[in-house]
Amino acid sequence: MTEPQRKGRPPRPFSEMHDVYDFLEDVRLRPSLYAFHSSVMHLQSLLYGFEIALQMHGNTGTPFDGRAFSDWLRHQINGQYGSLVWGYAIELEAKDRGMPAMDLFFELLDKFRAETAR
Repeated sequence: MTEPQRKGRPPRPFSEMHDVYDFLEDVRLRPSLYAFHSSVMHLQSLLYGFEIALQMHGNTGTPFDGRAFSDWLRHQINGQYGSLVWGYAIELEAKDRGMPAMDLFFELLDKFRAETAR
């Protein structure tokens, strides 16, 4: 789904977000607001920076577990992009599937969260 087709609530103030997944729900609504050209690689960098900031400031907030997501992702895309960072692997896989990379990221994120919540 392209951004002009997305409708819904306006972005929330950061003060109303409880964890990284609240933030990602806002990214889902307006990816280009947070990631240059709606790039999954840029989103990955943003999430990594978020994790570093939490560690540096002793915050016990919920970081995005990029390592667990990356390990899980290898099985989802048959290890095809095994040594690549997960953002780039998703961008390549989306290109192969003929779909926007950000849409594929959120499809995979939803599946990852559902499977790892068990």
